[in-house]
Amino acid sequence: MALHRQILLFAVSGVLGFVVDAGIVQFLVREFAANPYGARVISFLAAATTTWGFNRKYTFAGHGGGSRRRELARYLVAMAAGFALNYGAYVACVMLWPLVRHWPAIGVAAGSVAGALVNFLSSKYWIFRPTVAGSSRIARDGANGRPNERREGGNPATSTRLETSGTGFPLSRE
Repeated sequence: MALHRQILLFAVSGVLGFVVDAGIVQFLVREFAANPYGARVISFLAAATTTWGFNRKYTFAGHGGGSRRRELARYLVAMAAGFALNYGAYVACVMLWPLVRHWPAIGVAAGSVAGALVNFLSSKYWIFRPTVAGSSRIARDGANGRPNERREGGNPATSTRLETSGTGFPLSRE
């Protein structure tokens, strides 16, 4: 899939995540007088789970693989870096502007912008990284978890060995 299409779909996912995040935090603060800091942690987890599902199905469809639980766990860990920026911006807004204490969705918007790039890059290059076409994780990494050697050409005995980078992808030749 072309990079511009992935960015567009990731932005759609971000809008969806924002609606979930802002909606839940706003609801908890306004209806239950919840602490805006604690409410934001709850709303973020709901939003991150929502965006993972969207990105898995649409933005990075056909990439990644393995257990959905492990993929979700990796996604939440990766989003934690983006959330650190996101939550930092949110906290700054809540602390600096009284209006945001009553309308925390404003702070969610500021935080979402702050964490977007980190979240996209970690999704594209770690969580949903493309797999080698036509190969499984075992074929790519070997049954023992170490990269397999790849050979060019059809005859392994006469072809040259192609080094791998540890990720299962060939290193470029110098």
